[in-house]
This record gives sequence, structure tokens and C-alpha cells, in this order.
Amino acid sequence: MDCNSPNKASLRVKRWPKDTIAAGRRHTVGLKSDGSVTAVGDNKFGQCNVSGWREIVAVAAGNVHMAPNTGNAHTIGLQSDGTVVAVGWNKHGQCNVSGWRDIVAVAAGWRRTVGLRSDGTVVAVGQNNEGQCNVSGWRDIVAVAAGWRRTVGLRSDGTVVAVGQNNEGQCNVSGWRDIVAVAAGWRRTVGLQSDGTVVAVGWSKHGQCNVSGWRDIVAIAAGCVHTVGLQLIAVGDNQFGQCNVSGWRGIQLPGN
Repeated sequence: MDCNSPNKASLRVKRWPKDTIAAGRRHTVGLKSDGSVTAVGDNKFGQCNVSGWREIVAVAAGNVHMAPNTGNAHTIGLQSDGTVVAVGWNKHGQCNVSGWRDIVAVAAGWRRTVGLRSDGTVVAVGQNNEGQCNVSGWRDIVAVAAGWRRTVGLRSDGTVVAVGQNNEGQCNVSGWRDIVAVAAGWRRTVGLQSDGTVVAVGWSKHGQCNVSGWRDIVAIAAGCVHTVGLQLIAVGDNQFGQCNVSGWRGIQLPGN
């Protein structure tokens, strides 16, 4: 490639993102470069007991909840061979993942664990009182997200499916198109579109769904009651167009 020629990255849906850090309500998990894992914070339920984990390629941490006394949590690790390990609170079976195989991505919601298989199907274990684990019929999924009592799946064609609690309209994603990433917060679902704009549905008392004016976004995250978008920005000498990145889409970020 001629380094003096402007270049735009091709648009595509990122397949099987690998999260190297994860944050539960009271604990934080980090994946090291050697495949081992470290965790700090509240360990009341053993959710930080990850020192023996090896050959991990992605991590997830459960408990997306804003109530003050919900310290229960669990930690998930995806191993390089496609199997999954879990530690922590298991009252609803959210750590019962030992039989999972061919997993390429994991997500951890409140009292629930979700796994994406290499064939585009999805598995889920844990609390299912509102249908948040009813994912057995999903197909052609390339990414999953787990929020509060809700599971979200991104299909290869850029459409989105969601199951679970919908009292705030947080599962009303059937009309979404050209989505390249999804995030699930507390009573809220967020989608990144291929043109760098963002859509959101659900509870917005604090303005956490006010994303209609966002532009040139390349990644999204949904916290408990806030939403974050990452822009790709470049400054400096632009003699050869080396800063012309405002139109880039679908850029693979570190850790993906």
C-alpha cells in the first residue's frame, strides 16, 4: 500500500469481539497478555477467584443493577478452546457453563450468562423469569449483549433481536437496520449504525438515550444509567490526507 495515499477502511460487522476487561457492580476483571486473569474488588461470592484461570481469551462480569444492595455477581472466562469457566454467585445457575462448547463470545448480565457459538447460535443460563434466556431459536448471530433482565443479539445482516423485560421499550429493536455493534445497559439498548450514528431505546430519565445527534462514532458502551460513544479523531500534519479519518467506519479496536 502506498503510505502517501488516503485510505478508508471497508465497512463490515465485527465478528466475535473479545473483551479484555470487564466491570461488575463491585469488582473489576482484567485479562493479561499471557491468558491469565486478575480481579479486584468485592469477593463475597468468590467472583474474584480467577487466579487459576489459564488460556483465557475474553472475560465478562455480571450484575447490571443500580439498586444499592445487589452485590451478588459472577465472572465469566472464555477459554481458547471454546469452553467457558465461571466463578461467583450461582443461585440461578448462571455459572453452569461447564458443558458449553464452540463458544466464541460471552456476555454476563444480572443473574445470567450468554454464550455465542461459532455457528451463530446462542446459549444462555440463569434467571429466566421474563424470558431473557429464550435464545435457542436465534440464528446468524455475530454479537451478544446482556443487560438487566434482557438479552440482545446482533445478526449478520445488521438487524437486532432482543428478549426479556420490555417495560420501558428496551426490546423494541425490530426496526433497526445496518447495526454493527450493540450494548445493553439497565433498561436500555443501544445500537451503533454503519454510518457512525447511534440509536437507543428504553428508559431515559437521565438522558441516557439522547444519542440522536451523535456522529462519527466507532464504538459504544452502556453503563447503568449512562451511554458512551467513542469517536475516531486525528489531528496534525495533513499534507497527504493522513488525518482524513472522519468517514471511517467499522474500525477494529484494540482487544477486538
